Amino acid sequence: MVSLAAWVRDPARGVDVRLDLAAGETVALMGPNGAGKSTVLATVAGLLRPAEAHVRVGDRVLAGEGQWVPPHRRSVALLGQQPRLFPHLTVRENVAFGPRSAGRKDADLAEHWLDWVGASALADRRPRELSGGQAQRVAIARALATEPDVVLLDEPLASLDVEAVPEVRRLLRRVLAETTTVLVTHDPLDAMTLADRAVIVEAGRVVHEGTARDVLTHPRSAFGAALAGVNLVEGVVTGPDHLRSPDGRELAGTARGAMDLGSAATATFAPSAVAVHRERPGGSPRNVLPGVVTGIEVRGTTCRLEISGWLADVTTAAAAELELEPGRDVWMSIKATEVRLDPA
Repeated sequence: MVSLAAWVRDPARGVDVRLDLAAGETVALMGPNGAGKSTVLATVAGLLRPAEAHVRVGDRVLAGEGQWVPPHRRSVALLGQQPRLFPHLTVRENVAFGPRSAGRKDADLAEHWLDWVGASALADRRPRELSGGQAQRVAIARALATEPDVVLLDEPLASLDVEAVPEVRRLLRRVLAETTTVLVTHDPLDAMTLADRAVIVEAGRVVHEGTARDVLTHPRSAFGAALAGVNLVEGVVTGPDHLRSPDGRELAGTARGAMDLGSAATATFAPSAVAVHRERPGGSPRNVLPGVVTGIEVRGTTCRLEISGWLADVTTAAAAELELEPGRDVWMSIKATEVRLDPA
């Protein structure tokens, strides 16, 4: 296993992104459509030559320093949403295609990788005879048969039927344990279960990176918050553990890092941490704020409320008892221990 270092700058696309992966590490590259994820993958794969790029795999320079190695010599495998198997070849022939093109003995490698992904029984079938999950298994085997140094996965589960996703995800977990991988996904579960780290890209720039769990449970960008389904409040520090949002609302929380007075910071908290009341609650909770219900989404036994731009989860029984509906004035109470404050 080898490391991957990539820097991609393309002013025409508004992209300036750096990625560094340790040998054997899996990084989930996440962000909204048009953020630059595909530009990064295509550059690493050698399919796109941007204005400036530097790509190094182990000790090999693939781009930069006067070098531009063509795709077929990079030892980089790219697997997208669609399996894109050759329709006129059998499964075995599809998997053997890469090694054969490289002048290697193909039969043993094809059988090995088909067995490894649990698809040996499909060897003599044509792609049209495969289910979506089976075809993606074969596509994974074909990508691995070339024994690449780096694997690039571009939303490999996005086009699969719901029933096939868990099976292929389990397979990918095995695959990624032995490869250096960049995984593009919009699914938080994929990132949490498959990746060591997550990198959030917005408008062509990295806005947050860290362990997958930390990035998705405590996001620092609007996209990350929407992806994780948590509240993200941006504001300025008004005290060691206080933040004021642009609309004047104050939040107390637990600071994770130096909080300099007047500096920018973010607060994150789960919708489940928000208690909703019709009357101002008694006692001395540190965060009690008024709001107006602007949206209600029923999710089985719970309701997701939007209250003055923040999200709250309550049971359907509680929503009925409180007579919650759009336009209703309410009070929110949020435990300070449930609010995380981070320097911006």
